[in-house]
Amino acid sequence: MKNLFVNSILFFALCIAFSVFTACSNTVSTQKGPIDENAPPSDTTIESKKSNYPLAPVGIMQGEIKDLEGNTFKFEDKKGKVILINLWAIWCGPCIGEMPHLVEMQEKYKDKDFEIVGLNVGDQDGQVEPTDNIKAFAEKMNLNYQLGYADNKFVSDFFKISRRDGIPQSLIINREGELTGVFTGGGRGVINKMKETVDKIVNE
Repeated sequence: MKNLFVNSILFFALCIAFSVFTACSNTVSTQKGPIDENAPPSDTTIESKKSNYPLAPVGIMQGEIKDLEGNTFKFEDKKGKVILINLWAIWCGPCIGEMPHLVEMQEKYKDKDFEIVGLNVGDQDGQVEPTDNIKAFAEKMNLNYQLGYADNKFVSDFFKISRRDGIPQSLIINREGELTGVFTGGGRGVINKMKETVDKIVNE
């Protein structure tokens, strides 16, 4: 009986550890409003034939994004490129774990109209992360892709697509503005699938 109790405790601890290392709970924003019934299902990845790719949601394409210099842009303006949008935070371990792979992909496909945009969701208190903190972190991590901020509305739109409210999360949008991949959580399996999808879309 004692062994059963000890084994149960160990199993519970491992479950908690696994959830911590594969995704971080986002303290900045949670799902608000009804889930979009036309959004893709909440699988870790979503893929289909090119002809069946849905258009990326208007809220994602038309939302104004602010970069670290205070300039604004829209993903709609980046049509013609393959875009990987990544939600992350400085305090998120799995986000940090996947960054070397994002750096690798940006370097590998930089001459093929591929662009990664990392959007910070804020600090652990739900406040906007100071720009100086992000810049120092980016330098430390040797990040070679564009960084900016995701406001609460953008994060909410993101979560409606994935139906998950943790980070990291990434979307891949092809040159036609179609949603070609949704990736939630960290871990080797998710990262490898994301790399495969990027390689496929970039070379189509």
